[in-house]
Amino acid sequence: MKHSLLALSLAVALATVPGSPAEAAPSAVASPAAAAANGNDEGGGTPHQHRRKAQDLEGVSVTARLDQARNALSPDTGSSQYVIDQKAITQLPLGAATPMNQVLLQAPGVVQDSYGGLHVRGDHANLQYRIDGVIIPESIAGFGQTLDARTIQVVKLLDGALPAQYGERTAAVVDITTRSGHALGNGGSVGVSTGSNGMLNPNASIWGDSGRWSYFLTANYMENDAGIENPTASKKPVHDHTNQVKAFGNLSYLINDDTRLSLLFGISNNRFQIPDRPGQTPAFGYLDTVAFNSADLNERQHEQTRFGVLALQGRLGSTDYQVSLGQRYSGLQYIPDDVGDLMFNGVAAATRQADRASTLQADFSMPLGDSHTLRYGLYGDFEQAATHVNSLVFPANPDGSQASTVPFTVFTGDHITARTWAAYVQDEWSIGENWTVNYGLRGDRYQAFGGSESQLSPRLGVVWQATPGTTVHAGYSRYFTPPAAEMISATDIASFAHTTNAVKNYGNNQPLAERSDYLDLGVSQNVGTNLTLGLDGYLRRVDRLQDEGQFGQALVYSTFNYAYGRIAGVEFSASYDQGPFSSYFNFAYNHAEGERVITSQYNFSPEDLAYIHNHFIHLDHDQKYTSSGGVTYALGDTTRVGANYLFGSGLRRDGLVPNGDTMPAYFQLDLSISHDFDLAPFGKLHTQLALINALDRSYQLRDGTGIGVGAPQFGPRRGLYLSLQKEF
Repeated sequence: MKHSLLALSLAVALATVPGSPAEAAPSAVASPAAAAANGNDEGGGTPHQHRRKAQDLEGVSVTARLDQARNALSPDTGSSQYVIDQKAITQLPLGAATPMNQVLLQAPGVVQDSYGGLHVRGDHANLQYRIDGVIIPESIAGFGQTLDARTIQVVKLLDGALPAQYGERTAAVVDITTRSGHALGNGGSVGVSTGSNGMLNPNASIWGDSGRWSYFLTANYMENDAGIENPTASKKPVHDHTNQVKAFGNLSYLINDDTRLSLLFGISNNRFQIPDRPGQTPAFGYLDTVAFNSADLNERQHEQTRFGVLALQGRLGSTDYQVSLGQRYSGLQYIPDDVGDLMFNGVAAATRQADRASTLQADFSMPLGDSHTLRYGLYGDFEQAATHVNSLVFPANPDGSQASTVPFTVFTGDHITARTWAAYVQDEWSIGENWTVNYGLRGDRYQAFGGSESQLSPRLGVVWQATPGTTVHAGYSRYFTPPAAEMISATDIASFAHTTNAVKNYGNNQPLAERSDYLDLGVSQNVGTNLTLGLDGYLRRVDRLQDEGQFGQALVYSTFNYAYGRIAGVEFSASYDQGPFSSYFNFAYNHAEGERVITSQYNFSPEDLAYIHNHFIHLDHDQKYTSSGGVTYALGDTTRVGANYLFGSGLRRDGLVPNGDTMPAYFQLDLSISHDFDLAPFGKLHTQLALINALDRSYQLRDGTGIGVGAPQFGPRRGLYLSLQKEF
């Protein structure tokens, strides 16, 4: 995809925008649903909304109507969705300071893993993030998180049989609607969270609007001494400090009553110490040194992500559209402990990775008569990835043993260009009052690693409103999932022959696109006005199943393919909300297997490859049972208490066969209490106290065995955290 195509597409869209005076009256007002989605409902508004000047109401109503139009570009027909709004986030134990992955863990079928990783319905990663309808390309796989929960007005987790406009990353779509200055009025917020493990997290946000301009800006800094999961059961990890900076901005301008230009941008800069495991014995000698205290290792990793999106959204006649140009840069640096890494691993690899993606996205929605809505669009991604590794290794004998204690240097590197093009068309057909059918076709073409792959993917979704309180949905989707751009070339692998970093298998190291058939069937039942129940089942059959693992010391994942995969599961959810009491409960069953490793065989032992060649094995991230839930209760208007939990039956580990056993089950209970103090003349001060893992149950996510598992990781021990937040 050429940059000239990106510029031309946006220029055409801009040129066709009909002009109108800035003072033109709005042609429609926000519906209650749209107003609530933007935090502007009558019951939940902030004090700033009630002080809004009369002449500013125009921008509010126009913005709400445009938000409705943007939502109409993204149908939910036939897929499953779980909605978490800002109110639900603030009721979590850590409130708005909750990391994004912990927010998503409240949804059914989401499994936690080490390094902040998430698995949805038996998939490894493969999540697509959208901000206000715009795709943000994934960053290099690491363990820092780019997005901050303070930016969220509403987040939807969409999975199952997705409509044709969703592609590339399809395990689930994390669809984020950001907070808006038009909805919030003029104001801001400052606060700090502090607590166990030296945690300090100051934050500041400012928002507002003036006529047709609006803005929302937020930034925070965080440091603590438990940046990555502890590899031991100790309460305090060794060498695990982290410093993280995150910022996000949303600027928008109403060109006229039918057109809005928005600029979204975000940055993160995260630094981590790699935690140490005391008591380890070196496997190699270095010069005259034969002993090294593993508690003194000094490995570190730095990660950076920057993204920016310019989006034009509006209406041409009866057609709603959004056209966006975006770019995302992601960088990672792993700094080894040269002597320590050599003595424990036989290699000390200073790794630098960089990835830059430029994107074009255009979505259109047009009514056809009274019963049809035609949606169509295109997506393009031009990605350039580079890896440079400076490795210290020892010479090795033919049997792989160390031949010398004097290391030497091997330089390796790759430059990869990947291009993705996609187009879709789909029709939403309303049949009577109770049936909706969404059918469409998506075409994807992916070019990288010297070749290209493509696929036409049909999609079909049906929704039946069986009764006023009962909704049944079913869907089928054909998926095409390109691999991540990072790759280890055959030249790089051959460079380590006759060294202590040599591999035992070469094979085909070029990752392949995954192709799958996905079936989904579910029902949602409202019981009265306060209780909602949901049941959903899914089945997926996969060719070239993609998986990832940590192979090597840097905490970066490498992609490989199984020839075949089969994944199935069932999810149950319940939510109840009445007066001061609210609660939710989720339970999920999942079974995920793969057979025959067909790419990146260098990562595996000959014994594992031989067994997997003609046996299905559990995927390393397969967890049979997963559950989450929580309750909150308001004690008057100023105080709220809550409890939340996570349960998992355990991820996979090696047994008699690869991934043949499971880790022990775990249960984590978190408690919280919040209170709003009215301190004249200071005003309202929000305070929140959270007790994480209140029972102090020590549990292990990983034990260091299993396909692609690098090291043991334990869940958090008991921690106490206090948050103070002041709006102005």
